[in-house]
Amino acid sequence: MRRMNTVLGLALGGLLLTGLAACGEKKEEQAASNTAPAAAPAAAPAAPAGGKTLDNVKTYGKLKCGVNTGLAGFGAPDDKGNWAGLDIDLCKAVAAAVFGDATKIEYKPLNAEQRFTALQSGEVDMLSRNSTWTLSRDSQLGLDFVGVNYYDGQGFMVRKSSGIKSALQLKGATVCVQEGTTTEKNLGDYDKANNIGMNPPAKFKESDQARGAYDDGRCDAYTTDASGLAAERLALKNPDDNMILPEIISKEPLGPAVRQGDSQWGDVVRWSFYAMLIAEEKGITQANVDQVKASSQDPEVRRLLGVDDKLGEGLGLTNDWAFNVIKSVGNYGESFERNVGQGSPLKLDRGLNALWNKGGLQYAPPAR
Repeated sequence: MRRMNTVLGLALGGLLLTGLAACGEKKEEQAASNTAPAAAPAAAPAAPAGGKTLDNVKTYGKLKCGVNTGLAGFGAPDDKGNWAGLDIDLCKAVAAAVFGDATKIEYKPLNAEQRFTALQSGEVDMLSRNSTWTLSRDSQLGLDFVGVNYYDGQGFMVRKSSGIKSALQLKGATVCVQEGTTTEKNLGDYDKANNIGMNPPAKFKESDQARGAYDDGRCDAYTTDASGLAAERLALKNPDDNMILPEIISKEPLGPAVRQGDSQWGDVVRWSFYAMLIAEEKGITQANVDQVKASSQDPEVRRLLGVDDKLGEGLGLTNDWAFNVIKSVGNYGESFERNVGQGSPLKLDRGLNALWNKGGLQYAPPAR
C-alpha cells in the first residue's frame, strides 16, 4: 500500500486525527494508572512525510518506537525498566535490521489518544502498539499499517460463579467497557444483532478503570480484545475466579504502523517482521541461525541470510539485516511463545496466528 502523501492529505489527517482517535479507537489503553506518560519528542528532527525516515533513524542513532504504556505480553517494562513483549520484539527486530543492534531503541510509551498523533508528527518512527488496522485509520490518518503481528478479536470476561457460559446469556447484564472506542460500538452492535437485551453498559475513560469496576463487582462482564482480556485477567484480585467466554465478536488485526509517503521505511518495518515469519517456516531459530547461515543449501534461506544475492541493498540495509533480526529476537514462533504463548503467563494458543502451513493466517511473501 504505497501511496504518495500530499500536503492536503497531511492537513486533513491532522484535522481528523483527534476525533478519529477518540471515536474510532479500538485498542484501549491497557496500562495501570500510575504508568509514566509518553516521553517528550527527541531532539532529532522528525522524518519528513515524503521519505527519509531511514536516513533520520541512522543519523539519530536510535529507533524511536511508540509502544503501549503497559500491556502484559505485548509491551510492558519489568521492575528493572526492561521492555518486553510481542510488540517490543518487533521494535527490536527493526533496530537489529537497521543497526545490527537490537538495543538501539528509544521506547516511547503512548496511550490510546497519543499514539497516532505521535507517529504523524514524527515523535516516533513507528508504532508497535497493538493497534487495530481499520479502513479509516489506513486512509484518513496519514499512516500505513504494514503487517499484522497478532490477529485478535473482541471477547467477554465474566465471573465463573455467574454461571454464564456464553455471551448470548448476557440478557440484563451490565458490561464494563472503555467509552469512545469501537469496543463500545461493537458491544452495542452485538447486543442488537442478537436481540440479547443487555443493560446500558458501564462506560469508563480508561481501560484500567473499566477493569477495576468489573473487579469490584460493579459490572457483570468486561469486554475488550481477547488478548487484552487474558492480560487483564492476571491483574484481577482473584484471576482464577474469572473466565473468558468463547465468543469472538469482531476482527481486530493488530500490527505496526508507519507514516504514509515513505515506502522505503515501510518496507524496512514490514520485512523485519516477514524475516521472523520466514525464519519460523524454515526452522531457523535464534540458537541455530549461525549454523544455518554457514551450511544451508536452501536458496531462499541463503538469500534471506545474505549469503547469496543482495536483498538488503534494496531496503537500504546491509545484506545481513535478516540474520541480525533472527539472531537478536528469534523467529516469530519463538517470540510468540515466550511473550504470549504457552511459555508465558498469558498461555494463549497460536490459533489464527499460526503459520499458513499450520492452519493459521501468518504468511510472508517469498524472499527473492
